Amino acid sequence: QVPLVESGGDLVQPGGSLRLSCEASGFIGNIYAIGWFRQAPGKEREGVSCISIDDGATAYGDSVRGRFTISRDNAKNTVYLQMNRLKPEDTAVYYCAAGGLLTEVPGLYHYWGQGTQVTVSS
Repeated sequence: QVPLVESGGDLVQPGGSLRLSCEASGFIGNIYAIGWFRQAPGKEREGVSCISIDDGATAYGDSVRGRFTISRDNAKNTVYLQMNRLKPEDTAVYYCAAGGLLTEVPGLYHYWGQGTQVTVSS
């Protein structure tokens, strides 16, 4: 197992910012990428962004490109998701996951965190 722990979720007003953190507290030798996903009530889990632990390559979903930025700190085993210009439709539980491919397909990730709630509302 590769325990992943998300933090940073909160209630924020539209137009505001949040930074989510995903800390991997276990061995990650076979992991190539960390992805952020979100799931709103009644909707399927959606890929938000992902990053290669190796070379820092990134990918973003269309709905967040230009507003969200993913980054990593390998010394701290932590991946961050900086979310700017938040919209009510960004409201969801955000999960991080670890896997062997840089992809936004949830089913290709092997290890998942417990999720952190992000609510965008005035």
